[in-house]
Amino acid sequence: MEILIKVSQFILSLSLLIVLHELGHFIPAKLFKTRVEKFYLFFDYKFSIFKKKIGDTVYGIGWIPLGGYVKISGMIDESMDTEQMALPPQPWEFRSKPAWQRLIIMLGGVFVNFVLGIFIYIMLMYAYGEKYLPNENVKDGVWVQDSLAMNLGLQTGDKVLTIDGEKIKKFNELTLGFVNGNNFQIERNGLVIDKEIPEDFISQLVDRSKDAGPVIAVRYPFVIAQIQKDSLNAKADILPKDIITAVNGYPVLYYDQAKSEIAKYKGQNISITLKREKEIKEVPVKVSNYGNIGVVFGGTSYNDLEKLGYYDLANIEYSFAEAIPAGWNKSVKTLTDYIKQLKKIFNPSTGAYKGLGGFISIGSIFPSEWSAEAFWNITAFLSIMLGFMNLLPIPALDGGHVVFTLWEMITGRKPGDKFLEYAQVTGFILLIALLLFANGNDIFRLFK
Repeated sequence: MEILIKVSQFILSLSLLIVLHELGHFIPAKLFKTRVEKFYLFFDYKFSIFKKKIGDTVYGIGWIPLGGYVKISGMIDESMDTEQMALPPQPWEFRSKPAWQRLIIMLGGVFVNFVLGIFIYIMLMYAYGEKYLPNENVKDGVWVQDSLAMNLGLQTGDKVLTIDGEKIKKFNELTLGFVNGNNFQIERNGLVIDKEIPEDFISQLVDRSKDAGPVIAVRYPFVIAQIQKDSLNAKADILPKDIITAVNGYPVLYYDQAKSEIAKYKGQNISITLKREKEIKEVPVKVSNYGNIGVVFGGTSYNDLEKLGYYDLANIEYSFAEAIPAGWNKSVKTLTDYIKQLKKIFNPSTGAYKGLGGFISIGSIFPSEWSAEAFWNITAFLSIMLGFMNLLPIPALDGGHVVFTLWEMITGRKPGDKFLEYAQVTGFILLIALLLFANGNDIFRLFK
C-alpha cells in the first residue's frame, strides 16, 4: 500500500507538471496562430491510451510515461517529421514565424515551470508557514555518531557556524550545505576552527547504507522508548518516556553523556535518576558487561524536545503579502542549491554522479502517507528542477531550440534544417543515455 501511495503521488505530480509545461508552449503557439497538431501527456509510440481531435489538434495520453509533448507544425522536434519539413513553409507553421515569436513559444514551458514552482511555494508559505529548528538554537552543539560526520572532522558538541562563509539558518539544512559546500567553520570549546569538506563527500554519502541514520543530529535527552524484555533490568521501576537525568549522581543532559557515563560501570550495580513527568525517581539498575542497561532510546520529535525545554523552534506564520517574498526566496534557494549539486555531478572526482537517480529515486521522495504539504513541496521542487533542466542548451530540450533561435536573432542567419535534424538526433541520444544511466543507478542501488 505504501508503494501504491508513493507511485500515485509521483504520477499525479508528474502529469500535472507535464501538462502545464506543454500548455506553456501551446498557448503562445495558438496566440501566434501556429498550428499545434498534437498535445500529449506521455509518449504515444505506435498507439495511444486515449486520443481525441478537436479542431487542428489531437489531444491524447500515451502509454510511455517518460514525459509529454506538443507537436507544432513546421518544427524539428522529437517527432522527427522530416516529410513535413521537406514541403514549402506554410503561414501557420513554426518555421514561418518571426524569430521573437518562436523564442517565446520555446520559452513558454520553462516559464510556466518556474512560475508554477514560485506560486506553489508562496501558497505553502501562506497556508502552512514555516516551522524549523534554528541552527543558532542548538546551543550545546551537534551529536556526531556517523562515520561520515567524523570524516568531516566533526565531534559531538561542535557548533557548525558557517558553510562556504554563509551562516546556516536552519539546522536541517546542514547536510545539504555539506553536499553543496567546499569548506565550513565550527566552534569547539570556545575556539573557532576552519575545516575543508572532502571532495568525495557526496560519493561517501551515496555509498553509505540506506538504513544509516542522519549524518548530523541534534543532541537528544536519554528518553526511554522501550525496556527490553530479556534485559537485566526488565523488572526495574523504569517506564517508557522516563528521562535519565543523572547516573550514580552525576548529572547528564543528553543521551551521549548518559551512554558514556553508564559504560564506565560495566558489570556493576548503579543508580540512575529518572524524570517521570513532574516526579524525580532514583532507580537501582544493573549495567551489563557490554555497558548498557537494556533499554531502547528514542521516539522523540522536535516538538517533544521543545516541550521538554531543550530547543526553541521557530514558528513563522505569513500573511498573503508576506508569503510572496518568502515563497520567492524559497524558490531562489531551491534553484541555487540544485545548480550547485548539478555542478558537482559534472565533476567526476566528487562521485556525485553516483547519486544521480531516475524515476525510482524521484518517486521515493514522496511520503508513504498522503500529506498535502509534502506533496506540494515536492511538486514545487520538481517544477523548478524541470524548468532549469529544460533550459539547458542541449539539442532536443527547449534550451537547445532557444540557443539556435538566439543565434539566428543575433547573426541574422538561420541554422539549416539538416543541421537542426542532426542536432535533434544528437540531443535525443544524449538524453536517452542520461535516462538509462540515471535509472540504471536506481536499479543498482536496489540490488545493492
